[in-house]
Amino acid sequence: MKTSTKWGVLGGVAGIAAAAHIYRSKKEGLSSNPMRRLFPVFTMPEPTGTYAIGTFEAHLTDSKRKETKRGTVPEGVGEREIPITVWYPAELSSQQDTEVENYPDSLGECISLVFGLPKGLFRHVSRVKTHMFKNVPVAKECSRYPVLLFSPGIRSTRYQSLTLVEELASQGYIVIGMDHPYTSARVKLTDGSYAAYLHEPEFAQSRELYDYNVKEVAVRALDARFVRDTLEEWNHPSSGHVLSGLLDLSRVGILGHSYGGATAAEALATDERFAAALSLEGGFWGEVSHKPLERPFMYLFTGGTAQSLNPDTPKKEAVFFEEWQEDADRVMRASRSDALFATVEPFYHQSFTDISLVSPKLFAKKVSAERTIEITRTYTTAFFDRYLNGIESELLGQDVAAFPEVRYQPEYTRMGDAALTGGDLDGKVTPGAAAR
Repeated sequence: MKTSTKWGVLGGVAGIAAAAHIYRSKKEGLSSNPMRRLFPVFTMPEPTGTYAIGTFEAHLTDSKRKETKRGTVPEGVGEREIPITVWYPAELSSQQDTEVENYPDSLGECISLVFGLPKGLFRHVSRVKTHMFKNVPVAKECSRYPVLLFSPGIRSTRYQSLTLVEELASQGYIVIGMDHPYTSARVKLTDGSYAAYLHEPEFAQSRELYDYNVKEVAVRALDARFVRDTLEEWNHPSSGHVLSGLLDLSRVGILGHSYGGATAAEALATDERFAAALSLEGGFWGEVSHKPLERPFMYLFTGGTAQSLNPDTPKKEAVFFEEWQEDADRVMRASRSDALFATVEPFYHQSFTDISLVSPKLFAKKVSAERTIEITRTYTTAFFDRYLNGIESELLGQDVAAFPEVRYQPEYTRMGDAALTGGDLDGKVTPGAAAR
């Protein structure tokens, strides 16, 4: 067969197949664009709490620290910047003329960096409707609300887990998402330029990479400390801030995913003002691996990464590193407060983000996108409800039939009998009343 004839036949077959696909899609009420079938304009799961969700952004600059990465801002010249987004329990009225916010398109930048996929595949994300409203009034139902800081993974964004953030805000938490220039994906600076993620150097030995991570996580933990300092200023009666007097700073927790989970653990170890921390499969880089934790800590592990700890497993998770198991064993066993360690068997490392919604066919894997979101939201809320609000939950410290995917590791899980809520400045967990 001549080449021209061959391609003509193949083109005709492809045309017939495309026409058949379009016909079937229309008949089934689906998009005729095959890429949209793979990357749908998804629907955000409804938050289960009673509050509407308000949001605003702020750009914080720590005048006491110089930038330590050689990127957009030369090392040692610019002051350290921390862009944040705040989500809060809100009040909506029929008189308000406001529209729900769309999903930020920065999530596509992160997925592109993490998986090496073209950014153009994720333009549709900005068409997704969230449940958030910009600059609406804070709900007056409570006089003060507990606070959570959220730190994203490396190459990621503070918007990476919006389904989780929405749930927490709907339940009565003020949530502050932080971006960390040069380890987050792409961060806009005050002068309008962008600080893009800088790849770590190549190291000959794993210990060199370990030491590098210790330094980078220390910078992030200082970012969290500075945000916590800023909350003190906002909360002062004379500040005139929209959140003035509404932040219960005796009940501040921190959580994060991957590098953000490492940030949360290090912040808990180094700043006694954080009452509890949750790590979604982060490392233990820094002081946290050398001193006992004094306040409640929970670690959620994934079955995908757990398999990497088996020496006979040839394919390792990209986040696997040799020192993790020794560090985790030391941190969990040495804790002087409540410590919880659970493995979510069908999850892999990115399951704690919203990625399964972006493309269920590519990223949901062993469990549906909806179930993935449900597990992450339910266990995160249960943990902070207990340790910040004093609300007991059967999900903590024991396996339950409703969530067979989640299994606790007994040697790393220990819970006391005292009522546990809030954190005072001598590092102890003290009883207190729920906020709502």
